[in-house]
Amino acid sequence: MTARAASETAVPGRTPPAVPVAGGQPTPAPAPRCVPVHVGVIMDGNGRWATSRKLPRVEGHRRGVEALRRCVRAAREIGIRFLTIYSFSAENWSRPVSEVTELMRLLKFFLRHDLAELHSGNVRVKVIGERAGLAPDIRQLLDDAEALTCDNTGLTLVVAFNYGARQEIASAVARIAADVAAGRVKPEDVDVEMISQRLETAGIPDPDLIVRTSGEQRLSNFLLWQAAYSEFVFLPIYWPDFDKAALLAAIDEFARRDRRFGGVTPRTGP
Repeated sequence: MTARAASETAVPGRTPPAVPVAGGQPTPAPAPRCVPVHVGVIMDGNGRWATSRKLPRVEGHRRGVEALRRCVRAAREIGIRFLTIYSFSAENWSRPVSEVTELMRLLKFFLRHDLAELHSGNVRVKVIGERAGLAPDIRQLLDDAEALTCDNTGLTLVVAFNYGARQEIASAVARIAADVAAGRVKPEDVDVEMISQRLETAGIPDPDLIVRTSGEQRLSNFLLWQAAYSEFVFLPIYWPDFDKAALLAAIDEFARRDRRFGGVTPRTGP
């Protein structure tokens, strides 16, 4: 089995039978897509979408919530197992107070109005990011979303909120350092796996594919450790325009990549 096959699933089910064509040979049905197990999404471009239409930036964020709904539904339909969305970074607090207030309002609106649909759709919600310092009502909503959906077995929706990858790695290393100082861990035993297990994504496979909208080509402090061997697809569209077709286009691009994970893919044929 190739590295690509090991980290992807064919969707949906088996390849359909060939379709007969009048007056000729049957036309083979298209092969099922190879779908990445874990997709990370950097939802970028809400403000620029609004500005290009001479609308307030907050309208871009409102339309971004609609795009998020489309993305989650599409991920479920396609067969993605883990979807991590970068909803609010640790650096986003530096934005204007009015914009941050609107983003918090939209988060609360999404959780209060969409959680029932997520739960009925067997979606498990997991939140990563620093919760200390958040408003009590937001912390409660995040806790409630995780508690309600914790036993669901379908898509896992990982919400990166007040999240920064450098901060996450620093916290993991600090916990390991404390264990070493207390004699619970030997310094020579510290390895990649130990660090991975101290991250907030412990138990979740690393993302196979990371998609960023708006044409920007950077990670912006998103899943830096976990993205070591991720494939990146940068889409020129702004996030409010994202839909199932855009997600499928990113997956098709991913499927064309030769993922060797530092090795060499054996040659076949002459």
